[in-house]
Amino acid sequence: MALGALSALYGAGEAVTVEQAVAEALKNNLSLLAERANIDIARARVLAAGLRPNPVVSAESNHVDMLGTGFDSLNAGGPTEIVFETEFTYERAGKRRLRVAVAEGERAVAELQFRDAARGVVLEVQNAFVDALHARRCLELARETLETFNQIVEVNTARVRAGDLAEIELIRSRLAALQYQTSIRQAELRLRTALIKLQTAMGRPRPSPTFDITGDLRRDPIVPSLKEFQEAALNSRPDLLALERDYQRAGAELQSQIAQSKPDLTFGAQFIRQQVNAKANSLGFSVSMPIPLFNRNQGEIARAQKERRQIELRIAALRASIAAETETAYDQYLTARSLLESIEGSMLQEARDVRDITEYTYRRGQASLLELLDAQRAFNETMQAYIDARAEYARSLYLLDSISGKVPLP
Repeated sequence: MALGALSALYGAGEAVTVEQAVAEALKNNLSLLAERANIDIARARVLAAGLRPNPVVSAESNHVDMLGTGFDSLNAGGPTEIVFETEFTYERAGKRRLRVAVAEGERAVAELQFRDAARGVVLEVQNAFVDALHARRCLELARETLETFNQIVEVNTARVRAGDLAEIELIRSRLAALQYQTSIRQAELRLRTALIKLQTAMGRPRPSPTFDITGDLRRDPIVPSLKEFQEAALNSRPDLLALERDYQRAGAELQSQIAQSKPDLTFGAQFIRQQVNAKANSLGFSVSMPIPLFNRNQGEIARAQKERRQIELRIAALRASIAAETETAYDQYLTARSLLESIEGSMLQEARDVRDITEYTYRRGQASLLELLDAQRAFNETMQAYIDARAEYARSLYLLDSISGKVPLP
């Protein structure tokens, strides 16, 4: 009943492709969702940067006869004044425009950093998918080997009954079958672990017992040249684009800090009401500006200059790193392709032929169990190397895509 409830929750027997797994991760991965929040935060800062200073309104009353002096026209102690005043700050040197430019730069950087985080999540999901497919192929190999030895055990049982084989040979064949049963349990554990890891990368809060994957290990017939990958990386990598956009933001930040050194003007207007012996209404106007005698924002201007230079150096360092990463990844791809082609070219078929011939001769009593075990071991090692090579080749292709910035947009 519990299994039925879990199946209803996750969907019975669901199987996803690598594209579906990536799409789900881009939608539900928790670390990616946290990174996406930075975009909304940056948008709020753009809104805040565009706001103008609020005007100030004040009211005051002077010469109020609260002590009983008795202000009148003879003692000239008044008159009582009621003053209403408003002040408005005028930002000089385009401060508001530059603030908005800085905030827009931060928003663009946040969007590109989110894309770079998505690039990492996509590669993580793709590698986890390859791990799961690799574990499945290993499990299939172990099951195929066990099936072969189960058939050998059946043949040997019949031969022992017919007196055509010593019982020790039957025991040895049974022992070999038991060893592969252990290998199957280990392979099943690795597959379950890989599926759980994949679901975690996809952003699922709880692993589904019915989760499954479908598809085959990636194998592209044609791959662009190293130069094309490097050009794509330098033009499309979101982390590099983020740094380049941050360099522009730093330029706007420098201009903004220079503008901050220009003092703002404060305009004021007053309405004055005089009472008692001098009843009159009047207006007053004022303009004020701080004198930049000591603080001319020198520290922030110097900080902005150094920050811009720092970003420039980071861009140069990242460009060099991308070139090295692309070359290393391409070498890894070439090595994986060469190894895969070598195994497929001769080793795979030869190992299969040796195994099949030895098995056939063993069934006819013309080969020993030791020879059969040795042929099966050689075949399994070759098949395992082939499965490993297929997985490594697929990982190298996904890595090339990631390094060159070729990832699906969230």
